[in-house]
Amino acid sequence: MPETTAISSLLTSPGKVDRYAGQDFNEHVTLENWQESPFNRWGFAHISELITTATIRRGSTSEPSTGNDPVTPERAERWHSVEEFLESTHTDAIVVLQHGELVMERYFGGFQPHDRHVLMSVSKSICALIVGILAGRGLIDTQQSVRHYVPPLKGSAYGNATVRQVLDMTAAVRYSENYLDAAAEVQQQDRIAGWRPKLETDPRDTYEFLTLLQAAGEHGRSFQYCSAGTDVLAWIIENVTGKRYAEVLSDELWSRLGARDDALITTDSGGFAFANGGIACTARDSAKIGQLMLDEGKANGQTVVPSWWINDTMRGGDPQLARGTAYQQVHPNGSYRNQWWVPGDSRGTVYAAGIHGQFIWIDPVSDTVIAKFSSYPQPVALELSRAHAAGFRQLISILEYTN
Repeated sequence: MPETTAISSLLTSPGKVDRYAGQDFNEHVTLENWQESPFNRWGFAHISELITTATIRRGSTSEPSTGNDPVTPERAERWHSVEEFLESTHTDAIVVLQHGELVMERYFGGFQPHDRHVLMSVSKSICALIVGILAGRGLIDTQQSVRHYVPPLKGSAYGNATVRQVLDMTAAVRYSENYLDAAAEVQQQDRIAGWRPKLETDPRDTYEFLTLLQAAGEHGRSFQYCSAGTDVLAWIIENVTGKRYAEVLSDELWSRLGARDDALITTDSGGFAFANGGIACTARDSAKIGQLMLDEGKANGQTVVPSWWINDTMRGGDPQLARGTAYQQVHPNGSYRNQWWVPGDSRGTVYAAGIHGQFIWIDPVSDTVIAKFSSYPQPVALELSRAHAAGFRQLISILEYTN
């Protein structure tokens, strides 16, 4: 187990910002600054007040029981470092399930159990579950080309890529994922999605934007994290179902998950849902996604996602494809499979992650799911990734030690 100082020493990025507790902070949050500290804490929890959203409908469900207090006398000494971890990583909410039961639930800075928080790229992992559902019905063949399902992408970077290559992010695309660079494609996509003020020179919507992306080499040779690929998957989903992506999310996943609350997803001017980062939901419902993975695709005794898809995801992909990436500086044996991160550790860990510290962390050995929302000042940082991996493993170790 990492020592107390081991977690805090990993965090060398900007210091903690003050927790906002006032009632008029929203007056200072704009479309220009809602992703920046300190405004992101309010912005991440009030996405529908800033950007157009569509509803992802829940089904009928019952209220889960209240979580236990994890800080028992046996845990108190070890728990101090976890408290430090939660504070230093700007936690907004954390929910822990063990053996399917709620064992921990904490909220910070005015965030409440019924509040929705934007998931950022955790949304990508949810999108891939929909692909798995449709693949199980024979509607999507992952070895088929993207252009087969979306003819308008024939001349784009993705036209010759297979669905499998898009799922595992091995499609080679001219696309910069530098979140702080105004000239990067990821920021242009933000503008088109309504996440930033749009420029006159930007494509009219995400559909057009995706057709304009160009290839950067041969597909399938190496891992390239590219947010646009998830929106390609959502376009495929729309074409094979004949429904809007938000509607498919409602019908195929959220209404069958046992979610307590409706979720939201941001939409652009063309009505395209921002699949790669735009879902917002409660922490408890986020944890249910992790439990669905642990339960091999079942929720409430019913199969939602085929077990073979879940098992394929949890086995991971080819670590060689990710050699030399920042990801493997944190997880040396790590791979990426079906839009999920697979560290390749001895515990079979799998996780979904989003910028500024959004996570669903799954530990099969202890049968534990950790859902965490954060408003970290920086979008990404190696120190932040290392601190979360260490913090989650320490929390799980404490739960194991006292059970």
